[in-house]
Amino acid sequence: MNTSQSTRRDLRLFAGRVLMAAVFVLSGIGKLASPYAAFRYIASFGLPAAEPALMVAMLLELACGTLLIVGYRTRWVSSVLTAYCIVTAFIFHHAFEDPDQMFHFLKNLAMAGGLLGFTASGAGAFSLDHFLGRISKHGAQVAELVRSPYADNART
Repeated sequence: MNTSQSTRRDLRLFAGRVLMAAVFVLSGIGKLASPYAAFRYIASFGLPAAEPALMVAMLLELACGTLLIVGYRTRWVSSVLTAYCIVTAFIFHHAFEDPDQMFHFLKNLAMAGGLLGFTASGAGAFSLDHFLGRISKHGAQVAELVRSPYADNART
């Protein structure tokens, strides 16, 4: 892959991360702005711990959404969000006779599929993962260059 193709690929990965993460961040902000409404919705499904579930949902949506945007630990974050999408689809959107709920169920599954793409590909060059990897790689190279030629002899 040449540099131009690689750059376009990385830009598409970045745009995809931002678009996917926007759903989670905006949902988390909505729950934060109106926690009582979100609590009532969660409690209406008979979950025994609606308040802790709401806190976990807000934290997960805001934190993982933000981490996905900046591209930090992208494969892990995408795996967590994939599981979250699937679990919430089956808990909250299982009333398939309601077309709206069927739509949301399928939307969650489609998002899980998109997130699996990030799990497989990683974040791309426009990410903290890439930046920190370059620093780590560069740091190891510098350490190798400045290592004393006598260091190996000192250990013996």
